[in-house]
Amino acid sequence: MREFIVEADGGSRGNPGPAGYGSVVIDAATGETLAERAEFIGVATNNVAEYRGLVAGLRAARDLDRAATVRVRMDSKLVVEQMSGRWKIKHPDMKPLAAEAAAVLPPAQVSYEWIPRERNKHADRLANEAMDAGKRGEQWDPEASRAALDTARPALPEPDGPPGDAAAGAAKARAALSRPRPDGGTAPQNPAAPAAPATPAAPDPDRDRDAARTLATPSAAPEPTAAAPAAAPSVTSATPAAKPTVGWGSAPDLGAPATFVLLRHGETPLTPQKRFSGSGGSDPSLSDVGREQAERVAAALARRGTIQHIVASPLARTRETAGAVAARLGLDVTVDDGLRETDFGAWEGLTFAEVRERHPDDMTAWLADPEAEPTGGGESFAATATRVAAARDRLVKAYAGRTVLLVTHVTPIKTLVRLALGAPPEALFRMELSAASLSVVAYYADGNASVRLLNDTSPLRG
Repeated sequence: MREFIVEADGGSRGNPGPAGYGSVVIDAATGETLAERAEFIGVATNNVAEYRGLVAGLRAARDLDRAATVRVRMDSKLVVEQMSGRWKIKHPDMKPLAAEAAAVLPPAQVSYEWIPRERNKHADRLANEAMDAGKRGEQWDPEASRAALDTARPALPEPDGPPGDAAAGAAKARAALSRPRPDGGTAPQNPAAPAAPATPAAPDPDRDRDAARTLATPSAAPEPTAAAPAAAPSVTSATPAAKPTVGWGSAPDLGAPATFVLLRHGETPLTPQKRFSGSGGSDPSLSDVGREQAERVAAALARRGTIQHIVASPLARTRETAGAVAARLGLDVTVDDGLRETDFGAWEGLTFAEVRERHPDDMTAWLADPEAEPTGGGESFAATATRVAAARDRLVKAYAGRTVLLVTHVTPIKTLVRLALGAPPEALFRMELSAASLSVVAYYADGNASVRLLNDTSPLRG
């Protein structure tokens, strides 16, 4: 079965004012533009123009293949949420347009996704061409359109390493920038931007603001599960890559990343006592404080409105935290065993001081060597890193271009951050993760990763 992507937009110069829409149908498998639609519609509001663009795009997709599945991508939160059935349609002008859009194809064939405005440039350009034509007293002419040319995306380098591996991603970005140009040269560097090691391609301030609203100042007090945090060897190639010289303006357009919003579970009775609490212990539930933390974070994520899927560790405290968010967002929770906390063996339920007193040699070895296991055959941080990296790769593939909430624990989150940065194992000794804190990592098509947020506790203070 074929799959199409419909990108649609509409605009009004005055709201209401002279308005137009644009739509483009893209082959999901090849990225080829299959159809463009645009029209000047006279005086209308932005929302009416957006709905008109949606209807035109769906009809163009239907004309190409009635049996195809269609993924609609728009930067109108209103249209996406209303057509997805999550928001009620109250405005009388919107109801008939929404009904018209819903009738174009069977609802089971169509899904809706919000994207930032900068990811919807092709449709936006078509809408502006239509409004420009209307200003001249004309209709949009597809033969004269430059929208496809002005918003064309270069071919992507073929990924050949694990997503999120900074060294491999940097090498791929460097290879993409050194491709021969038609004039015999290579892709130019941005002379205005300084060289930056392992910088993710094409950073985007607007996109970053969607994923991370504020940066919290990390606290200084360590936690037991963070006392020797996930000092594991890299699960990717040990051969270092040369530092790329990639400027912000010169990297290829890699498309929307898979964005992981990493939420540490709320407090349990063991958290304030700073006791080891992994996957091999009593599996405590949230305390009253932890449940309140979960509700506050859930409310903040609902206001933010960017989460599309929720995946949680199988442990009780993470499933309970994820459930609070899922109830607010109207989403299901998928459980992934790869996100569980390290098994701390005989140390489960003990404080750091108690472990040092009872098992001093094992503790010393554990602090010095990521391959060392806790007393009683627990899980080494090296083993944890291998497991977490496998879960990361699996989830990046499953949720490419989506924003996913991963509800997990201290060690998995720190491991994801460390691997994304391409940092040495000792970097994890310098991270703090509070209960119910948020961190964000985005994974791009070239293998690069961008850490956008770490230990944000602002929702708990709201």
